[in-house]
Amino acid sequence: MSRIVVFLPRFLRVPAEHCFLFGPRGTGKSVWTAQAFPQALRVDLLDGDVFRMLSGRPERLRELIGGQPRASQVIIDEVQKAPALLDTVHKLIEQKPGVQFVLTGSSARKLKRSGVDLLGGRALNLTLHPFMAAELGDAFDLDRALQYGTLPLVLAAPRPAEALKAYVALYLREEVQSEGLTRNIGGFARFMDVFSFSHASVLNISNVARECEIQRKTVEGYVSILEDLLLAYRVPVFSRRAVRSTAAHPKSYLFDCGVFRALRPAGPLDRAAEIEGAALEGLIVEHVRTWNACRDGSNQLYYWRTRSGVEVDLVLYGRDGLWAIEVKNSLRVDSDDVRSLRSFRQDYPESQCLLVYRGERRLEIGGILCVPCHEFLRQLHPARDTLFQP
Repeated sequence: MSRIVVFLPRFLRVPAEHCFLFGPRGTGKSVWTAQAFPQALRVDLLDGDVFRMLSGRPERLRELIGGQPRASQVIIDEVQKAPALLDTVHKLIEQKPGVQFVLTGSSARKLKRSGVDLLGGRALNLTLHPFMAAELGDAFDLDRALQYGTLPLVLAAPRPAEALKAYVALYLREEVQSEGLTRNIGGFARFMDVFSFSHASVLNISNVARECEIQRKTVEGYVSILEDLLLAYRVPVFSRRAVRSTAAHPKSYLFDCGVFRALRPAGPLDRAAEIEGAALEGLIVEHVRTWNACRDGSNQLYYWRTRSGVEVDLVLYGRDGLWAIEVKNSLRVDSDDVRSLRSFRQDYPESQCLLVYRGERRLEIGGILCVPCHEFLRQLHPARDTLFQP
């Protein structure tokens, strides 16, 4: 397959307001801002000289902007590297109303912990995710996406498997170690391996701590690091107007199924279908999460699980209705596969239920619409006012 060009239009809207643009490394923040604001003054804090100049004297940002009087936009890349800059940016917003500031970052953690002024609510919070299938268009390939994910950085690489390994190492080295987020980088690396088994599963902190042979409190801190670096997220249980007793613990996901595959150790006792099933569920959930973010994030993502073990993989609740989605990594489905969705519909008759599977044809089984994965992913577009058009 030919190398994919990453200069593709994204669904993220170009804001007219000041904004923070967060996203893990490799999601294309620099590419997107270069396309969206081609005439902007760019301040790259990954440049050592620029970082040293501004981290020691944040007020020099004023001098840089003064030297480009025609620039109506200013982009500051990786702003978490120098949190003190935000005080200067806040003052410049008040003094230069004609200048728009776009602040990108791969971690909100350092900003949160520094206690700095986050522009007093004057900036939007946007997030850039991996590619959606509809953004890739004809370049989207489901099997390739399940193996390597949809990170622009990886899709552009001639050898994606090596790019994924390097990507994981990059975060362990640069994001975690260099910023001092943990002193025990070896323990964190072991945790990452064990945590990968929790992808698309209920997160049991105690079990992870036991497997890593580290304290539960330390594991909780490591999970927070992954979430603050935007590498992982949790999905809580849907319990609104619950008819049945539901589970209490959230499910966890890594943000990209390719990163999951790179982290997940595999041996002779591991079934390929089990790993691919988790990758498929992660791909579907991340697509819905991205779709929701591009539509302004007015919906919430959940999963549904009763105490008796009846489970629906994903529930979307909010402005766009109540949707329940079950994901099956199989070429065929039957009445047993829709049983959990029928239970959900029994409790929530106003819900719209879908089963997404690896087959090629739409089916209706027991009143539940079953849709091929590639069809569901390709039609998922934030410009449409419904999650899926039957």
